[in-house]
Amino acid sequence: MKVLKKYDIIVVGGGHAGCEAASAAANLGSSVLLISMDMTRFAQMSCNPSMGGVAKGQIVREIDALGGYSGIVADKSTIQFRMLNRSKGPAMHSPRSQNDRMLFSQYWREMLENTPNLDFWSETVTDVLVENNIIKGVVTQLGIEINANAVIITTGTFLNGIIHIGEKNFGGGRIGERSSVGLTSSLIKSGLKTNRMKTGTPVRVDGRTINYSKLIEQPGDENPGKFSFKNTEPVKKQLSCYLAYTSPVVHNVLRKGFEKSPLFVGRIQGTGPRYCPSIEDKIDRFADKNTHQLFVEPEGWNTIEVYVNGFSSSLPLETQYEALQKIEGFENSKIFRPGYAIEYDYFPPGQLDYTLETKRIENLYLAGQIIGTTGYEEAAALGIMAGINAHQKNNGLERFVLKRSEAYIGVLIDDLINKGTEEPYRMFTSRAEYRILLRHDNADLRLTEKSYELGLAEHNRVNRVRKKRERIQRAIKYFQKTSVRPEEVRNYFEKSKENQLKQKVRIDSLLKRPKVEINELRKYLKPLDEYWKNNEDDDLEALEEAVIMIKYEDYIKKERELAHKMQKMETIKVPSHIDFMHIHALSYEAREKLNAIKPDNIGQASRISGVSPADISVLLIHLGRKI
Repeated sequence: MKVLKKYDIIVVGGGHAGCEAASAAANLGSSVLLISMDMTRFAQMSCNPSMGGVAKGQIVREIDALGGYSGIVADKSTIQFRMLNRSKGPAMHSPRSQNDRMLFSQYWREMLENTPNLDFWSETVTDVLVENNIIKGVVTQLGIEINANAVIITTGTFLNGIIHIGEKNFGGGRIGERSSVGLTSSLIKSGLKTNRMKTGTPVRVDGRTINYSKLIEQPGDENPGKFSFKNTEPVKKQLSCYLAYTSPVVHNVLRKGFEKSPLFVGRIQGTGPRYCPSIEDKIDRFADKNTHQLFVEPEGWNTIEVYVNGFSSSLPLETQYEALQKIEGFENSKIFRPGYAIEYDYFPPGQLDYTLETKRIENLYLAGQIIGTTGYEEAAALGIMAGINAHQKNNGLERFVLKRSEAYIGVLIDDLINKGTEEPYRMFTSRAEYRILLRHDNADLRLTEKSYELGLAEHNRVNRVRKKRERIQRAIKYFQKTSVRPEEVRNYFEKSKENQLKQKVRIDSLLKRPKVEINELRKYLKPLDEYWKNNEDDDLEALEEAVIMIKYEDYIKKERELAHKMQKMETIKVPSHIDFMHIHALSYEAREKLNAIKPDNIGQASRISGVSPADISVLLIHLGRKI
């Protein structure tokens, strides 16, 4: 049955990945159909009501710089904003917002409905239409065939999802929502390989029953920032979060439920997230720890529902209740909804190209948790890249791929394709070898020009970036030409225990000293303070960017040199027809991995898990013989 027109692109799934994929492709000019099981839950915050965090905040700013919506929606629905890791260097600074869960989804829907070229259909997709290994469209539960030139699947945790609470288990993609059945088997028939993963979510608690006087308050930043480089407003009033702690008593109660835990008795086969384990997993793996930190987070402006971050569990409800009420401040707490684990199908990402197109089925793209990630931010990043690349290929345009030295998004995709993942992949700053280049503050400088060339970022947006770059250079020149006399900073250096100056030096030289901070220096140098005040209203970010570029100039230079060396390796192409199994000097593992992934170049080959430097040397010799 065909009742809908043919589309350029169909996006299956209305989570964070699907929303970014659909809006990006539509804004580029493709006709897009977004199919979601429930249109009231676009970009639903299934787990914690927050965006950003360590490395994730950088990703949100990169999505925004590319023209995505996640940063804008996050800003509009923020109830608290904090910049994490302020005590560390700028490469570690990570923006994070607490968000109103309901407003977040509402604003996403409004933005999607105001996006041109974007249509909607509310139903379940059960099958894909494939001819000669080329995607032709999808089939819905009602038997409707919808044709398209490309399909992007972003089904999150819904494929054959099973929810576990103690000895109870039942089908579901989220609690209260049915799972998606049929699509996995259809993709398997088309040649894709699948496996199982597990993730979990904590209890939701009635905030009226929490004794906050026993908890540690965590207010937002005094001068809150924001995610979007567009003209969104920083949050003006904020709600506090709170810290709580488990105890040996709590742990003992939880242990009593282990015999009914689906995690420990083997009912859950999928691998869970290493870096966000359930509370029972924590007390089992870290038996020497007497306490674990919990973050008590409000779910919105106009709700009493509270999210207990760190208390994820699939233990029986009675165990969760008893343990929760042993936590100080939660003695009289009432649970709105128990914590649960969810097990679901995913498709190992080694089956994808860098564009997120499957190697087996042409014009079929996968993005989000379906390829093994965890987190709204990672999913949204993959979504926008899939949406861009599906549009590009449909229109015979160059594919859009970000290098590891260009974006955390580049690191994310490169890691997934080359290293794969057997547990939910989560981004950390430690995964990025060029993290001083990939700061949250310069995401617009790195990516907006690229987005503008694609046709995604607007003209006025790229003009703002160009003006910001000019202001940065103007500020750097000011710091380089303005000198300071020793007596002007004598008191400051005594206070900070820095070595005193013996002669006049330029401000840029002072800024390179580890203990010298611009805001303190301004208190002692009136001309500098006047310059700063005269320019900060125009663009405070440009001034701060200039200071970072001066202070970390040597580190930035080294990382750029390192990135340049790696780019040289990526110019050495690896022919796609090579059968690596015939290169016997390679290790057997390397032959298997290289044949499975089929790297485009030596740089990519060097990052494949199981391919050693010795294997790369063998491969270079082999290619040399072919040239």
